[in-house]
Amino acid sequence: MNKMTPAGQIVSSQTAAISIQNVRQQYPGRHSSAAVLALDDISLDIPRGEFVCLLGPSGCGKSTLLNIVGGLIKPTAGKVQVSGRTIDGPSPRDIAFIFQESTLLPWYTIRENFHVSFKFSRIARSEWQSRTEEALAAVGMSRFIDHYPEQLSVGMRQRVNLARGIALGTDIILMDEPFAALDEQTRMVLGEDLSELLAKTGKTIVFVTHSLAEAVFLSDRVYVMAARPGRLKTIVEIDEPHPRSPDFMLTTRFGDLRNQLYGLLRDEVREGLQIERKSSAAAGRT
Repeated sequence: MNKMTPAGQIVSSQTAAISIQNVRQQYPGRHSSAAVLALDDISLDIPRGEFVCLLGPSGCGKSTLLNIVGGLIKPTAGKVQVSGRTIDGPSPRDIAFIFQESTLLPWYTIRENFHVSFKFSRIARSEWQSRTEEALAAVGMSRFIDHYPEQLSVGMRQRVNLARGIALGTDIILMDEPFAALDEQTRMVLGEDLSELLAKTGKTIVFVTHSLAEAVFLSDRVYVMAARPGRLKTIVEIDEPHPRSPDFMLTTRFGDLRNQLYGLLRDEVREGLQIERKSSAAAGRT
């Protein structure tokens, strides 16, 4: 069955890398507080080999949706399918995660961290070393292969996390604000690295961000979410081939796309702030 997205493009749910179907997520209230509806009837199909961003105001459920896709949270209702298979728990052989905080084990070297991760993959032991070296070379980190994480800067550790995500050989990578703690210059450089790796590998990447510029520079399409409860508001397509050059950021089109996203989000952010104020006021009365 084909589905028409709000942006007007037909996507087949049978060939989509990820199919999210009527997902709803509600968290029970604590003590006398009411239950919290985080996501309300989210349905979307993510095409294979695309880089998509989830963009929306704080508290709209972006990270919750990402965790549901990755099998870390079971939705209250609805389901997620990856390559036609329903997700009912974590699947490290099929899906790699990259988080905002580094997940490198501090007592292992970078090489050893890669090898530990490979134990949970389909990768043959005979390929571990070559995959480690190739992935680190792709992000310019080869000479740090025998360093410990504490010997690397925050930006360098995220380069390693990015390389490991690629090296794991999964078709899908989920990234939850992986560059949020970095300075703007480092974010831009890692964005270029990520765009280049996408062009080389053709992986499907779902990326959560609050940055409008990051969303425009990286995405093939941006899924704009409404304020709590999280709903899909619209999809903005960005028809620019990967790898993308920093010169793209200087174009009128880049600015127009960024302004379009801001226009879509402005009212949602205000609504989200109002919801937070009402929630805080209600909590103060209990």
